Amino acid sequence: MNHFPQAWGRPRDDVFGPYDSSYLRSNDPKTHTSSPIVTGTSVLAVKFKEGVVIAADNLASYGSLARFTDVKRLRTFNQRTVVGFGGDVSDMQYLDRLLLSLDIDENYSSLGHDLSARNLHTYLSKVMYKRRSDINPLWNQVLVAGLDSDDQPFLSSVDLLGTTFSAPTLATGFGAHLAQPLLRKVVDDETNVKSITREQAVNAIKECMKVLFYRDARSMDKYSIAVITKQSGVELKQDEQLEGQSWAFAEMIKGYGTQTV
Repeated sequence: MNHFPQAWGRPRDDVFGPYDSSYLRSNDPKTHTSSPIVTGTSVLAVKFKEGVVIAADNLASYGSLARFTDVKRLRTFNQRTVVGFGGDVSDMQYLDRLLLSLDIDENYSSLGHDLSARNLHTYLSKVMYKRRSDINPLWNQVLVAGLDSDDQPFLSSVDLLGTTFSAPTLATGFGAHLAQPLLRKVVDDETNVKSITREQAVNAIKECMKVLFYRDARSMDKYSIAVITKQSGVELKQDEQLEGQSWAFAEMIKGYGTQTV
């Protein structure tokens, strides 16, 4: 009897004939992921005068199925930075392990300094661009929020092509269409950041999360939110619940096209 693992569950060759392994296609060219499977939707972030607020809901969707409802897409890094992940969850987990390894190396370093949010963003942009150059991209858009080496608020993004972008307000996924206009009403450019309080920034993010729950079919009402400041470091709250929802506007929605009633 053949006890090799590759033969487990297969019919015996001496009874049923040789097993046809041609379906394995071991001689085919190497292939990579061409589309994300389990995905997370929007990540939102906004600067204020003392730091940055960032938030993301806890849903991971399998296509259009709201499959996993407890996926935390905000990751802390050395109490100065929070990384928010949109896109493929498996690639998010890979990047999370990569950042954990980097954090361990930094903690055991004898150089006596730690990475700022700007340093971490540069590192992630190189990782994403390298994978894109290998024609094997990580299917994520990442927001890096925190403090730079001068303890000033820092907010920037990097996508699967390694493209980077900085602004006082950023959003990924559907939030780039729905939440960004609302956030820009609060902070329209860098000159206004100094006049925005923590309460204003947090309230703006919560209102945008509510709008996304109304309008984005891949979002949910449970989310994580983090506030990064010099005084308190990273204050991360998970499993927050949206409050003050009102579906009264639904009565006025009658679909699309010509209405007969």
